[in-house]
Amino acid sequence: MTQDPYEILGVSRDAGADEIKKAYRKLARQLHPDVNPDPETQERFKDVSRAYEVLSDPGKRAAYDRGGDAFSQGFGGAGQGFSFTDIMDAFFGGGAPGAGQSRGPRSRARRGQDALIRLDVELAEAAFGVTRDLKVDTALRCEACEGEGTAPGTKPMACETCHGQGEVAVVQRSFLGEIRTLRPCAACRGYGSIIPDPCRECSGDGRVRSRRTLTVKIPAGVDHGTRVQLTGQGEVGPGGGPAGDLYVEIHVEPHPTFTRHGNDLHTTISLPMTAAALGTQLTLPLLEADLPTSKDSETVTTFDLEVRPGTQSGSEQVIRGFGVPSLRGGRGDLVVSISVDTPTRLDPRQEELLRELAAIRGEESPDGQVEAPHKSMFGRLRDAFQG
Repeated sequence: MTQDPYEILGVSRDAGADEIKKAYRKLARQLHPDVNPDPETQERFKDVSRAYEVLSDPGKRAAYDRGGDAFSQGFGGAGQGFSFTDIMDAFFGGGAPGAGQSRGPRSRARRGQDALIRLDVELAEAAFGVTRDLKVDTALRCEACEGEGTAPGTKPMACETCHGQGEVAVVQRSFLGEIRTLRPCAACRGYGSIIPDPCRECSGDGRVRSRRTLTVKIPAGVDHGTRVQLTGQGEVGPGGGPAGDLYVEIHVEPHPTFTRHGNDLHTTISLPMTAAALGTQLTLPLLEADLPTSKDSETVTTFDLEVRPGTQSGSEQVIRGFGVPSLRGGRGDLVVSISVDTPTRLDPRQEELLRELAAIRGEESPDGQVEAPHKSMFGRLRDAFQG
């Protein structure tokens, strides 16, 4: 078999690193022992791996191109190592989990976590918006070290174990030769540096917990369970990293008069049977009356509701545009349900008058009537054709 690594991989001498890697991946998929256990194929797989080791290393490739024997120990015999990551890269298109593909030292600064806080508001505040001051207990950037985690006047030192790389090579022997994997350095935890003198305020974390006050503007139209996002107001990350977001979850307290359904408000008023029969006018308080500024402004806080004569218990009247403002514009309606009260106690004079009214209306001995269910449109059409 030829000893030319370019011919083994099937690439030209001016091939780039990506072309060489692509050729190796293709051959590794075909020749790997797990795919093809034939002994001759295994030997060829070793040659391909050794050829790739030479051409993927700029120093070894340059030495070979100058006429040197950069793989004298590995190209004709055993002993030359290659990266396990390269083999997994051929099958999965990237470093295998845990294989330790070289990534360099990881940054100490990382994004902080998001935070969630609950805010109780009244129905009027949720409907028309409110501005609140919230006390938030989160991690903030350490001012003593400016997030670096080091004591004043000191700096992190390069890790002597990994020499600032953040990872170390672990070599294992197998039937393929020496397999080299890269793992995070245990001495510096993959940071590539060590803090010999941590900041006393944050103990080297770059952040401290503190309570602060935030002014939060809740938009009009929010509902129970709505979350308002405050970008960058959450937890500051380790190493003074960027802060996460703060979410304010709205909890609307029950209202004694109004019930919210979407953007509509519902309320119920009770009327004496005489008022329902004769009709009347009521002054109905609106939700705006709960606003603290309503007394000092021209805000309309009441509505004159006309109750028509003969209003039945359970009927509804809809007042357009007096519901809850929508987050997208517009406003819902106010739905008023009528409940007619029947007196339970009558004095002799009241009873005499009611009996006189019943006699006039011919209702002295009502037998009651069972109302037929309303027919559907198809039922009415059927009756029309049958008639």
